[in-house]
Amino acid sequence: MKAVKNFIKDESGIETIEYAIIAAIVAAVALLIYGVGWGGSVQNTLKNAAAQSTTATL
Repeated sequence: MKAVKNFIKDESGIETIEYAIIAAIVAAVALLIYGVGWGGSVQNTLKNAAAQSTTATL
């Protein structure tokens, strides 16, 4: 029982858990975008932006 109490009080891994939750949310949004069918549209937009940025003159 003492080990469980010590584990609950220990806050050393909290940041790692927060980052894991953020990564899971980002992954879920990415899956949602590609699952709904917006993936092609997003991909085309990024390709067009990349093409325009490489052909732009300074």
